[in-house]
Amino acid sequence: MVGAAEGGRIVKVFITGAKGQLGNELVPLFAATHDVVAVDIEEVDLTDRDAVLQAITGTAPDLVVHGAAMTAVDRCETEPDLAYKVNSMGTRYVADGARRVGAHMVYVSTDYVFDGTKGEPYVEWDAPNPASVYGRSKLGGEHELDPGWTICRTSWVCGYHGANMVKTVLQLADERDELSFVDDQIGHPTLAADLAAIVHRLAVGRIPGLFHTTNQGAVSWYEFVRSILEAAGKNPDMVKPVKTADLQPPRPAARPAYSVLDNAALRLQGLPLAPDYRESLAPLVARLQAN
Repeated sequence: MVGAAEGGRIVKVFITGAKGQLGNELVPLFAATHDVVAVDIEEVDLTDRDAVLQAITGTAPDLVVHGAAMTAVDRCETEPDLAYKVNSMGTRYVADGARRVGAHMVYVSTDYVFDGTKGEPYVEWDAPNPASVYGRSKLGGEHELDPGWTICRTSWVCGYHGANMVKTVLQLADERDELSFVDDQIGHPTLAADLAAIVHRLAVGRIPGLFHTTNQGAVSWYEFVRSILEAAGKNPDMVKPVKTADLQPPRPAARPAYSVLDNAALRLQGLPLAPDYRESLAPLVARLQAN
């Protein structure tokens, strides 16, 4: 195993949520040039402070990338204590561990920290006002970070690994003649591989601050599904628009109606932005269909 940081370089990286959509992209990306310690719920329970501290202090990483979270939005609403234990307190424990070994920390957050009522893209300096337990618990996690660390807010993540909207739509399109998705929730779809590239760049550079890290291209879920169907060579007209208020059964958690994240901090700092989501969606769909 490689030792501690040499000359300020990041040598060892500790990644939580390693088996998630983002984690599956981050681990090989870092492993190409760094010593990686990759953990998920089976290895480290985020709600167990002693386990988290032992895992981090026992490996003494130079960088901690905290991607693990309870992301089941409706379950967070019905099990709020668990949501706060994982997303807020769990992040507190990870931050404590990072602090003890002098590691830089990167935290992955969400567009759900906003209530979606602004009506135009949110920049990093807009005041959060989450409307759901998920959003409030993730914002709680943001508050646990030190000023010199890095927060990456993202939205609508999908990719090759794990359960996500792209996989769901492709499966439903094979099973049904008609689909229905809401057309009054607007956001930025984000491809996990593109997100991983941005997180990797910010992390290795130890670039501090709050960043909105999404693909470009603001669409409704209805429009996004049409894009998926088009990329799959299927008829996009098979999906019909529906209003959130008309969903049956109603969803327990409130969704932000307009949660487009302007990647202002990246842009103003002269850092590369992820491409329009459609550019990355086509090869992802092709890869999924090839399985």
